[in-house]
Amino acid sequence: MYKKINHKAGSNIGKAYFIISMAMVIFAILFILSVIFYYGIDAISWEFLTSEPNASAFDMESGGILTPIIGTTLLTILGIAVAFPFALATAIYLVFYSKKGLFRSLVKIAVDILSGVPTVVIALFALVIFTQPQLSFLSVMIEGVEGTNRAYGRSFLVSGITMAIMILPFVIKSMEEALKSVPISYLDASFALGAGKWHTISKIALGSARDGLVTGTILGMGRIIGDTSIVWLTLGGTLRMTGIQPWYSPENWMSTLQNTGSTLTSFIYFASPAGEGNSIEVAFGASIILIIIIIILNILASLIGYFGGESNEK
Repeated sequence: MYKKINHKAGSNIGKAYFIISMAMVIFAILFILSVIFYYGIDAISWEFLTSEPNASAFDMESGGILTPIIGTTLLTILGIAVAFPFALATAIYLVFYSKKGLFRSLVKIAVDILSGVPTVVIALFALVIFTQPQLSFLSVMIEGVEGTNRAYGRSFLVSGITMAIMILPFVIKSMEEALKSVPISYLDASFALGAGKWHTISKIALGSARDGLVTGTILGMGRIIGDTSIVWLTLGGTLRMTGIQPWYSPENWMSTLQNTGSTLTSFIYFASPAGEGNSIEVAFGASIILIIIIIILNILASLIGYFGGESNEK
């Protein structure tokens, strides 16, 4: 009887602890969102979303966030485009080709270490590498400084490659888990029908793990969108596109990618008192748009995972 009472009391304490923990998390999220929306909702307007920013300390003269939104989109596309093939190839190797041994252990350790490297360290590494004159085609050469023969090392291309390095371990792990979840019976059935290993992987395994692969890719996009240090150091702190103008003309697209710009995170930093501005309302308004984008990506990833799981069960 005494043991039953203790067991019941311990169970109740555990449930209370879980409920309190979840309530604290929900409260923290709601509190953060309420503060951001309270200070930033008045800044949201059609003009705010469709006009370019201005360097001003006054909210009314700071313009909008059109180019930061475009910059966020460009950087996300570049980062995912570079990271996806390497992440997928690594995940396929780890799941289907690697055997227990030194090389496999080194690959796993490298992925784990890279996932723990601070983003600012990755950004500093990128600056050292991409300011080499041999890589000036990714940005521009520094001109007008006597005795200097280095590339500028800051552009959408440079920042996109750096972002790909940053998200690579997270996307690899997500894709690896997705491929591991493919039922072994699917693979055995394909082999039994005479299909080769690569055909089985490309047609059966990748098809079955498609939803998990997409989910991992979307989560990688979320990490790119939310990063600040890599953007600030490898894309630059300019509010507008600095390539050949107008930046949106097709003949100037390459120049735009080779030059600096801004994203929503760098714009928020620039507009806030922590940066060079004092446009608090504008910074919070941009924060609302950033949070909405991240929430949409997470909801999309959850829906893909949910409906993908249902289709696999059927």
